[in-house]
Amino acid sequence: MQPQMTTDMAVETLRQLRRSGRIRAISLDLDDTLWPIWPTIAKAEAVLLDWLAEHAPGTAAHLGDTARVRALRHEIVALRPDLRADLSGLRRESIRLALTRAGDDPALAEPAFDEFFAARQRVELFDDALPALQFLSQRWPVVALSNGNANVHVVGIGQHFRASLSASDAGMAKPDVRFFHAAAEAAGVAPEHVLHIGDDAALDALGAMDAGMHAVWLNRGRVAWPHEGREPHITVASLSQLCQGLADS
Repeated sequence: MQPQMTTDMAVETLRQLRRSGRIRAISLDLDDTLWPIWPTIAKAEAVLLDWLAEHAPGTAAHLGDTARVRALRHEIVALRPDLRADLSGLRRESIRLALTRAGDDPALAEPAFDEFFAARQRVELFDDALPALQFLSQRWPVVALSNGNANVHVVGIGQHFRASLSASDAGMAKPDVRFFHAAAEAAGVAPEHVLHIGDDAALDALGAMDAGMHAVWLNRGRVAWPHEGREPHITVASLSQLCQGLADS
């Protein structure tokens, strides 16, 4: 693997990019970029099980715990490939399958999903997320681009975004270049004038590069870059470091 970009290198590269005037908009991943996703999902799945225990106890007993809830969610991906880009649809159908297998009313899938989805919006932002959103949105139009199903307005950060695009609504997902191009269109600029920021090396960094954008890989865990031969344009360890590089100086 190639050596990681140092903090000084990342900051200087960002400064040069900002001074060049080539950045006119930001596209931004949500899950694991602005908040950790799996603690959020685990809590939402626990809420779902509690709701099922009250309204469909047979299904709750059949599922047992959140590990089984998650396993069923993965099973439905194979059963319903048409929903691969629709996380809400996959979750809803996994609940419906569990209800059907337990002999409960499958129509309960709708209110059960509503309980899960409400809990899924209760995220805990990383410490650097809100300051970064405030910094970025004061300087550029910011578009959320997520394969997940978080709603930035329900989460409470919608005021920082020009637009929010989700795979569930768009019917396509990262790394599809069309999804990135839709973000650029929502921001009102060409893809080459967008700086995309995200935590996933393939979905975010490589996807943005393939779409003709400037790619920032947010590597909070400081892990090795996994794709030999193709390096992200910029690697940062935090959103604070990103903003440091993009600040006026």
